Amino acid sequence: MKKHNFSAGPCILPQEVFLKASEAIMDFNGSGLSLIEVSHRSKDFVAVMESARSLALELLGLEDQGYQALFLQGGASMEFLMVAYNLLETKAGYLNTGTWADKAIKEAKLFGEVVEVGSSKDENFNYIPKGYSVPTGLDYLHLTSNNTIFGTQIKKFPTTDAPLVCDMSSDIFSRQLDFSKFDLIYAGAQKNMGPAGTTLVVVKEDILGKVSRKIPSMLDYKVHISKDSMFNTPSVFAVYVSMLTLQWLKDLGGISAIEEINDKKAQLLYSEIDLNPVFDGYAKKEDRSNMNATFNITDDKLKDTFDTMLKEAGINGLNGHRSVGGYRASMYNALSLDSVGILVDVMSEMERKG
Repeated sequence: MKKHNFSAGPCILPQEVFLKASEAIMDFNGSGLSLIEVSHRSKDFVAVMESARSLALELLGLEDQGYQALFLQGGASMEFLMVAYNLLETKAGYLNTGTWADKAIKEAKLFGEVVEVGSSKDENFNYIPKGYSVPTGLDYLHLTSNNTIFGTQIKKFPTTDAPLVCDMSSDIFSRQLDFSKFDLIYAGAQKNMGPAGTTLVVVKEDILGKVSRKIPSMLDYKVHISKDSMFNTPSVFAVYVSMLTLQWLKDLGGISAIEEINDKKAQLLYSEIDLNPVFDGYAKKEDRSNMNATFNITDDKLKDTFDTMLKEAGINGLNGHRSVGGYRASMYNALSLDSVGILVDVMSEMERKG
């Protein structure tokens, strides 16, 4: 039976990417060696790293605009630390829209003053704060574009004189934005780009080198840039699969093409949530994420029946995060519209049974 993978991460990836990656595991570029046993300094893998970095900038429309793309390790959690280490001299602003923003704030406080410009904690992060003011004199303003746990997404980004930093871990490459408005973007690969193990950082070089503190080499963006993202042994497999996924997206027509598909998936599922009395959406409608739809079942007595129906339909990864409960359907780029249709069919059948 075909499985419909709605997991929040590590996430679904294109089948053709799995096939190419599996072939490279057995024989990388006809070398007679596996991808995961070749030297990361070999000509073939250096070409992979260069291609992955180039594709990232190309898809984001940031080529030749003073940006560098890096594939680092440690996940977005390491970037919570690295951003502050490299950019926070005196004071930074953070918009608190969920668990990961909260963790980023905690790390930044180790390096300087943190101003929480807005928060949706009062309603367990089911909305995006609006109408907040951004103080002057910030070293940067940090945002989280999409909140995987709570199913909210920033639809309009603030205009500010401060450098704009954004954690795009769960919606990178899913919708077209003016990415040149951001001075630093980071994203763990495992939610929309590749397997766990690498993190994409896209940084405008001219914002670096302005803090007075000494930065350890491994945590210094300038060091990684100077070494072409090869300062230490990279996550070879994760970078390779990310490169394949970025190439798949380019061949599909880029971000604008996938955004059309993602919009259709989100509209189909949210329409069912709103029309079906068995279910109730968690996030405020105007702030709903196209990547992660969170919802609850209105009668707990129906939960066991619904869970059985999901299993019988081959639907996987729908359980909500423990801090929210209910269900969460993650609809990343590689998830097909057909899979969302299967979920909607099960939800409709649940209404008929209920």
